[in-house]
Amino acid sequence: MSILGNILSKIFPSSHAANAPAQPPGAPAAPAGSAAAAAPAGSIAESANPTAAPSPAAMSEVDVGAMLDGLAGKSSEKLNWKTSIVDLMKLLGLDSSVAARKELAKELNYTGDTNDSASMNVWLHRQVMTKVAANGGKVPADLKD
Repeated sequence: MSILGNILSKIFPSSHAANAPAQPPGAPAAPAGSAAAAAPAGSIAESANPTAAPSPAAMSEVDVGAMLDGLAGKSSEKLNWKTSIVDLMKLLGLDSSVAARKELAKELNYTGDTNDSASMNVWLHRQVMTKVAANGGKVPADLKD
């Protein structure tokens, strides 16, 4: 699993959509030829099939700030997840080494100098918070792009 995938899996419960495997762009949502793929929701085809599973309910947002604050409160270290990618990764029990952060930068298409760890770390933190928000996390507005 990717480093970003590990971060998301630590933040979101296993039933959350962020952990569902992503479909490739253009992939059908259901097998071709199935009633669900061939007919829009609420159509006659859907109502004619009483055994069809109901549409999944929308996932509720995860209050990432509260969840991470709770973890930080239980930690023996003083970790500032709100500003530090290193502390965020430590809080989640992940490898926060320079090598791991460089790998995360590669995953997220960082175009800056990975030897400038201060700049890279600031960028990584902002990107991770943005990705968490995009996957259904309620992130304080000042922590994302």
